[in-house]
Amino acid sequence: MAAGKGTRMKSAVPKVLHRLAGQSLLQHVLNTATQLGADRIVAVTGYGADAVEASVRAPNLVFVRQVPQLGTGHAVQQAAPLLHDEGTTLILNGDVPMIEAASARALLAAADGGRLALLTVELADATGYGRVLRGDAGGGGVHAIVEEKDATLSQRAIGEVYTGIMAAPTLHLKRWLAALRNDNAQREYYLTDIVAMAVAERVPVVTANPRNEAEVLGVNSPLQLAELERRVQRTRAEALMEAGVRLADPARLEVRGDLVCGSDVEIDVNCIFEGKVSLADGVRIGANCVIRNATIGERVVMLPFTHIDGGPVGATIGAGSELGPFSRLRPGAVLGEGVHIGNFVEVKNSTLGKGAKANHLAYLGDANVGERVNFGAGSIVANYDGANKHRTVIGANAHIGSNCVLVAPVTIGEGATIGGGSTIASDAPAGQLTVARARQVTLPKWKRPVKKT
Repeated sequence: MAAGKGTRMKSAVPKVLHRLAGQSLLQHVLNTATQLGADRIVAVTGYGADAVEASVRAPNLVFVRQVPQLGTGHAVQQAAPLLHDEGTTLILNGDVPMIEAASARALLAAADGGRLALLTVELADATGYGRVLRGDAGGGGVHAIVEEKDATLSQRAIGEVYTGIMAAPTLHLKRWLAALRNDNAQREYYLTDIVAMAVAERVPVVTANPRNEAEVLGVNSPLQLAELERRVQRTRAEALMEAGVRLADPARLEVRGDLVCGSDVEIDVNCIFEGKVSLADGVRIGANCVIRNATIGERVVMLPFTHIDGGPVGATIGAGSELGPFSRLRPGAVLGEGVHIGNFVEVKNSTLGKGAKANHLAYLGDANVGERVNFGAGSIVANYDGANKHRTVIGANAHIGSNCVLVAPVTIGEGATIGGGSTIASDAPAGQLTVARARQVTLPKWKRPVKKT
C-alpha cells in the first residue's frame, strides 16, 4: 500500500518516495517483496502516483490507483481484481521500509494457506497503532483489531499492536474485502475489520512477530524518518565492524547502498558510501570522503575530502593507488596500479596507466594516459569543442609540464616532454620536447601606469 500523501511529512513529495539509507521507503519494501519470489507484486498508488510509479522497480510489479483514499481496506480493494484466487496474499506498507524477508516468510508460514496471519509486536509506546484484542483476558486468540481512533481508554493501554502487515488466503480475503463497511469515526474502510470477519467464520487468526522492533517502525514525519535512519546506519556499521572493518566512529558513517569490504579496511569519520562500492583488502579511507559506484583495489589510500562518483558506468581504482586530499573522480575513471591523483585534480572518462601521476590542480577528461606519465600542476585536457567531446592520448613516460592545455583530439608520443605553459593543438612526437608559447620579451623603457591625482 503506497497511496497516502503523508501530511505530517509537510512535503510535496509523496511519503513513500522519501529516502532512507539511499533508497525510497517504497523501494525498500519492494526489495523485500522481490526476495520472497512473489509471482505478482501489486503496488497501490494514489497521491503523486505518476512520480511514485516512475521511481521504483521490481520484477513482476504492477500498479493500481486508489483515488480517493478511503482507508486501508479500500486500498486493498483496488488490488483485489489482480490477485489470483489461489494462494496467499501478503500485505505490506510502503511506509514501513525495514521489514525483513525472514519475518515476512515467518508470517506466510503462519498463514499456512488457510489462516489469517497478523504481524504483531509489543511496544512500550503504542501510540498510533491498532491494538490487538484477544479473548480470555488477553491470553486467548485474536478476535479483533481496534484502530486507535476508535479504541477505548482500556484498549489503548494494550501494548500488543498490529503492525499493518498481514498474510491471508486470497479467496477469503477477496470475500472479506467486499463486505467491508465504513461505519467508524473516520468513515473509512479499515482492513483490520476483516479480523472479526475471520473469527465469525471460524477461520483461525494467528500471529507472528518480527525479529526486532525496527522492522515494523513506520515513517510518518521527518523526525521518525531521521530516527529510523540512525537505526539503519547503526545496524550497518555494526555489521561492518563484526566483519572486521575498523570504523573510527560508527555513529559517523553513512551507507546508502551496498558496501562490500575486504580485510583490514579502515574508514575514518563522516564518510558516505552510495550505490555499489567495493573496498579490497587494506584500503584506508580518510575523513569526509564520498564514494558512489566504485571498485577500489587493495591497499588504496584515499586522503580526506576525496569525492568519487562513478555514475552508471562506475569508477575503478587500481591497487596501491593514492587519492586526495580533495580529489574528484567522475564516471568512467579507471586508474591502474600505483596511480597518484592529488589535490584538486579531476578525472572523468579517462584511463591512467600504472604509476601515472597528476598531483595538483589538473583536469583529465576523455583521455588515455600511459604508464608513468607525469601530468603537471595547472594542466588540463580541453576535451570539449562546444558541441562534441574528443579524446586525448598520452603515451607512456611522457611528461606534461605545468600550466599546459592539450586541445583534443591530440596524441602525445611516448617519452615526450611538453614544456610548461604550452597550448598543444597538434600531435607531439615521441621522445622530444615540444613547446608552444610566445617568446619571452622584456621592454626596458616601459613604465607602469599611475593613478591620476
